[in-house]
Amino acid sequence: MRPWRRMRREATAIQDAVHVAPRRTVVAESVLAGLVLLCTLAPFPLVPPTHPVTAALLGVWAALLVPARRMYPALAVLGCVPLIAGNNMWATVVVPCVVWSATRRIAPARRAWRVIGASAAGSVLASIAAQSLSGLPKMPYLAAGAGISTLFIVLPALSGLMLGRRRPLTGLLRERNAYLEQARFLTDAAARMEERARIAAEMHDLLGHRIGLISMHAGALQLAAERQAPPLAARAELLHTTAGTAMEELRGILGVLRHQSDKETAERGTREDLSALVADSRSAGADAELHWHATGPADADARTRQAVHRVTREGLANALKHAPGAPVRVTFHDEGDTVVVTVVNDAPPVVRSPGGGNRSGLVGLQERITLLGGALNAGPRPEGGFVLSARIPARPDVPPVYATSSEPVSDGAGSRPPLSTEVLTWPRLLGGGCAAMLVLLPTVGGTLALLIMAVLH
Repeated sequence: MRPWRRMRREATAIQDAVHVAPRRTVVAESVLAGLVLLCTLAPFPLVPPTHPVTAALLGVWAALLVPARRMYPALAVLGCVPLIAGNNMWATVVVPCVVWSATRRIAPARRAWRVIGASAAGSVLASIAAQSLSGLPKMPYLAAGAGISTLFIVLPALSGLMLGRRRPLTGLLRERNAYLEQARFLTDAAARMEERARIAAEMHDLLGHRIGLISMHAGALQLAAERQAPPLAARAELLHTTAGTAMEELRGILGVLRHQSDKETAERGTREDLSALVADSRSAGADAELHWHATGPADADARTRQAVHRVTREGLANALKHAPGAPVRVTFHDEGDTVVVTVVNDAPPVVRSPGGGNRSGLVGLQERITLLGGALNAGPRPEGGFVLSARIPARPDVPPVYATSSEPVSDGAGSRPPLSTEVLTWPRLLGGGCAAMLVLLPTVGGTLALLIMAVLH
């Protein structure tokens, strides 16, 4: 009962392997086995064998060894013994191909050499046994059997082992390439971080100092205007407030360059934030108002709120610059998975000549919103004025631009230093393949000679 149960387990394992294998592999193996069966049985009408039944069974056995070399490589090599000793020369031609392909899948090499030695010895003994059925074997026949075993088993196995050893070397090359690619990626990321930190430091030292001086002098001007020129006190206060706002925005930009999370970023894009922007525009002389259409507080990603803040600020600044005195309406819609912010200004009371802008602010907004998966529309209105509208996902799926993946490029890339026997060199890579092909030349010659003898016979 034990052998029967083991056979059932093996049959189940074979079915599972066939189901799991790619469809292309199953089709290729089936076609290859069919071609071997056809080539080993088709010559029978032209060259009738001495024992047709035995020759037919050998042809079927050769066809079965083709798919078996993948799952049972050692058994496939040992299974070539009957083909060497049999009377079907067309099936014998299949032996080098099966041995060459199967030995590449046998590990370690010591086990592979044991299997090869057993198969070669078994083929010689089987040839002696087959010859002894018709009388005592002669020395030339024994020498021919040993030569065929060497040509059809030992040399193809040697070539297969060389190529099998070459496979881990090429795998190691891919692994090291993946390691170098990952190292280059991390080096580039570190270089970008260092450059951004340097830019942030320069901006902090230069712009921060200048804006701080402007804020200080604006505060002094405000105090002087309150005492000496009260009508100008409001303008001086606006100048002081604007300088302070510019300093806060500079700190936010420096935080982005340094990849630091600004505490005030979480407050951007809220109703209070947009109301403050609209109030600042009113203080500067614009007729601005905010229309907020949301059922509750803005529950959006920090990047989305930052983009809403930028769109609103850019729209109000453009309206104040290019259409002074024109009414400006800021509208915010919360649609659940999407937020829409629109800044619309009417035509200015006094017609001004176009120009004065390079659209760099709109270009920056377009890039920011596109990276978040949103859409930006900006252009003149048919009835006059200008509209700036952005539709942004509330929770973008796109990671930040500066985010880097901590996952390795490949499994185990750079996990350990290579061993001395695993160090890949060009002589090993090219020499292994060329030597494996040269070893097969006697086998190819012997196969051709065997086919010619079969045809002449």
